[in-house]
Amino acid sequence: MERRGRPRAFDRDAALQRAMELFWENGFEETSMTDLTDAMGIASPSLYAAFGSKEALFREAVDRYKGCVGTEIWEALDREPDIVDAIGAFLMNTARSYSDEATPRGCMIVLGARSAGPSSHPVCDTLKRHRAMNLDQLRRRFERAVADRQLPTQFDCAAAAAFYASLQHGMSIVARDGADAATLESIAIAGRRSCAASRDAGA
Repeated sequence: MERRGRPRAFDRDAALQRAMELFWENGFEETSMTDLTDAMGIASPSLYAAFGSKEALFREAVDRYKGCVGTEIWEALDREPDIVDAIGAFLMNTARSYSDEATPRGCMIVLGARSAGPSSHPVCDTLKRHRAMNLDQLRRRFERAVADRQLPTQFDCAAAAAFYASLQHGMSIVARDGADAATLESIAIAGRRSCAASRDAGA
């Protein structure tokens, strides 16, 4: 009797990378299982066996995105000792990341699923949690600047964090709409100037 060949090895990491890019480009709702299996090069049973469900796959894709895309944005925020330089680098690295021609435009954490609502999918909560963590990181950076006496003690760190998070989210949307790198960088420069004005006003 003819022996059956061994099944082709399944590269889970490569398949997850392709799924991440597809969710990033199209969003959770607009990415079908057929889209995923075609892009990942596997059949539905293999997808379910490896990842459990489309929702679970999306969550893994988000974790992968957070771990390997745009890490320089948040690293610069903590690395730069001066708050104006930190916010400037945060926004400029955002502009460059979101306009990278080699990847989908914008941010998966912002654009990966439709806004939460009564009928929204639970994956919206996943993205909402990640956005809340980003907001908290911004707030803590402003609190550090207050502790370092770069900003006045009465400075509203929570409001500033919300402002710059909103600015970053807006950059994601205009990037997806086709804004070029120069446009996004001009937004980053304006944001840095705003931070400098806030610092100088409290000096």
